[in-house]
Amino acid sequence: MKKKVIAIVGPTAVGKTRLSIEIAKRFNGEIISGDSMQVYQKMDIGTAKIKPEEREGIPHYMIDTHAPDASFSVADFQQHVQTLIDYITAKGKLPIIAGGSGLYIQAALFQYNFSPQKRNEEVTNRLEQELEDKGIDTLYERLNKIDPQQAEKIHPNNHRRVIRALELYETTGTTMSSHMEEQRSESPYDFKLIGLEMERPLLYERINQRVDMMMNQGLVHEVKSLYDGGLASCQSMQGIGYKELVAYFNQEYSLVEAIDLIKRNSRRYAKRQYTWFKNKMDVDWYQVEPESIDEKFRMILEDLAGFLKDK
Repeated sequence: MKKKVIAIVGPTAVGKTRLSIEIAKRFNGEIISGDSMQVYQKMDIGTAKIKPEEREGIPHYMIDTHAPDASFSVADFQQHVQTLIDYITAKGKLPIIAGGSGLYIQAALFQYNFSPQKRNEEVTNRLEQELEDKGIDTLYERLNKIDPQQAEKIHPNNHRRVIRALELYETTGTTMSSHMEEQRSESPYDFKLIGLEMERPLLYERINQRVDMMMNQGLVHEVKSLYDGGLASCQSMQGIGYKELVAYFNQEYSLVEAIDLIKRNSRRYAKRQYTWFKNKMDVDWYQVEPESIDEKFRMILEDLAGFLKDK
C-alpha cells in the first residue's frame, strides 16, 4: 500500500502554516517544511519560519538544516523529503508537507531522476575551462538562451548546476526542463494536495501587510547581518526579501523602494504559483476568507478524514 502524504500549497499569508498544525493535531501528523528557503539558518523573518513556541509540540523538519552559504537544490530537497516521508510513516505518523514552490513539491511527490545519464567528462571539462577563462556570466547567459525555465531556478553562483544543465543539452540535445517534464509519471505516494486560495485584492493586501510586519520584526537587521558576513552573493540571498535589501545596501534603491519591490515580487510570485499548480498538478482548492477560516478548516479536516480512513 502506498504511503499517505498530505501537501498544503498556496501563496504566502493565506494560512498554510496554521492549517498544517490543525491537520497534524487531528490526524497524528508531523510537518515537513516545503519552503526551500527555510532550510537556511539565521534567515528567520524573511522566510516566515514558524517559531518553536507556535509548533504546539508537533515535530517540524527541513528548518535550519543548512548554513546560509550552502547550496541547496531541488534534487537535494527531493532526497531529504522522501527520506523524511519514510521516517515519519515508519513511526505511524502522517507526513504533512507545508508550503513550497510547485517544482519542489512536484519533485518530492514524483520520482524525478535528476541525474538522467552519466556525465560526459569531455564536455564537462571543456565547460569548466570556459568558466575559468570567461567567468560564469558567459555560461549563465548561454543557459538562459537555451533553457530559460531552468536558468530561472539556478543561481549563477551554483556553477555545478549551470555546467550540468549545459552539459546535458550539449550531450543529448534535450534541455533539463524538457527532461524533467517527460518524467511525469505515477507517484509512489497516495497523496492529497490541499490548496488555499483567496480573492486577489484581499490576498495582495495581506501580502503587503505581511511584508510590513517583517520590517517591524527586524528584517533589515537580519539581512544586514548576513550582508556584513560576506554572504551577499550566496544562493540563499536570492530569496524574495533578501535580494531586494542587498540591493538597498548596495545603494541601488532607497529603503522605501526596496520594500515596495519586496511587496511587488511577493505578489508576482503568488500569481506564478497559482498558475503552476492549476496547470500542472491536481489540487483540491479551498477559498478562504479571514472571517470564515475556522469553518473552512473544519471542512478541510472532514474531507481529509475520508481520504485517510484506510490509513
